[in-house]
Amino acid sequence: MMMVNKPLVLTYLYLLIYILLSSGVILYNKWVLSPKYFNFPFPITLTMIHMGFSGAVAFFLIRVFKVVSPVKMTLELYITCVVPISAFFAASLWFGNTAYLYISVAFIQMLKALMPVATFIMAVMCGTDKARCDVFSNMLLVSVGVVISSYGEIHFNVVGTLYQVTGIFAEALRLVLTQVLLQKKGLTLNPITSLYYIAPCSFVFLCAPWYVLEKPGMEISQIQFNFWIFFSNALCALALNFSIFLVIGRTGAVTIRVAGVLKDWILIALSTVIFPESTITGLNIIGYAIALCGVVMYNYLKVKDVRASQLPESIPDRMAKDWKLEKKSSDIFTPNNSSDNNGGGGGGSMNSSSDTNVDEETPLISSRLSHVGRSQLSK
Repeated sequence: MMMVNKPLVLTYLYLLIYILLSSGVILYNKWVLSPKYFNFPFPITLTMIHMGFSGAVAFFLIRVFKVVSPVKMTLELYITCVVPISAFFAASLWFGNTAYLYISVAFIQMLKALMPVATFIMAVMCGTDKARCDVFSNMLLVSVGVVISSYGEIHFNVVGTLYQVTGIFAEALRLVLTQVLLQKKGLTLNPITSLYYIAPCSFVFLCAPWYVLEKPGMEISQIQFNFWIFFSNALCALALNFSIFLVIGRTGAVTIRVAGVLKDWILIALSTVIFPESTITGLNIIGYAIALCGVVMYNYLKVKDVRASQLPESIPDRMAKDWKLEKKSSDIFTPNNSSDNNGGGGGGSMNSSSDTNVDEETPLISSRLSHVGRSQLSK
């Protein structure tokens, strides 16, 4: 009889769960927000529901059930680290979810190929990465691919595109701030403690735009509020964050990057079936393929840099160091969404700072993971 490699099977199972949850959260968010379907066109409200639910669950896990212990958080640390990270996290989910009102899921996923470009630009501006010609050429290739894909979009919408791109840059800045602020201060947050500290703060940041932009509209419109719809939606977003943590803990940045690419292709295909108006053209596919080539080449360069910096070490030492770094990256979580981003926060889910989230959704969740994790390694 053939021996079953249980750890390998478990790893693939976690990857499958991550792909299903990430895709599900993004499609679910689109269905809830779209005027053509559930018709709840209030993305800030949906994001606040996710943040409130995640924060409440984290509170009970830490304070009531004592699953994990809270970290030593001083007021100075909270104000200088958690608050700015939470602000940009809230912004990335807000803008990413708002984009669902204007553009298709397929086109949103194509725009998310810009995530490495945005992260690289922010990293150079903040001094955590250096400008290089080879990396710049890859970023240029990604940008050209996204432009071609946008040109081929049948239902191109300027407002929706601006929302999505703004959300991408907000997420990129959040990831860089996570590296600059949290990691340099030696503070690591696992998924539960990350939700515990960041979700309530993000919720508070969203209150002001909600009061100005959505509260008046909710008072005059006939809203359908189905408890089970919103509960299951928030539960899926929460589960996505935990699945990201499990995948990173068992694999690492490179594997989840590959899984993220696979997820994006699956999501693009599924969205065209579930949402008939989300048609894609040949130019869309060509542009996205070009952009992905740039992303893959960029990640190859980063991995090559890491390996070059580790060459003088013995193989056992290098393996031990890789294991420690991968474990460390799994401890740092400041969420897809997105949202699958964004994509869910993910879309509305807290995407782990996982590039160190991964993707909410967001979100290319994996490209985020890959960049921050690798840039930390190469130091």
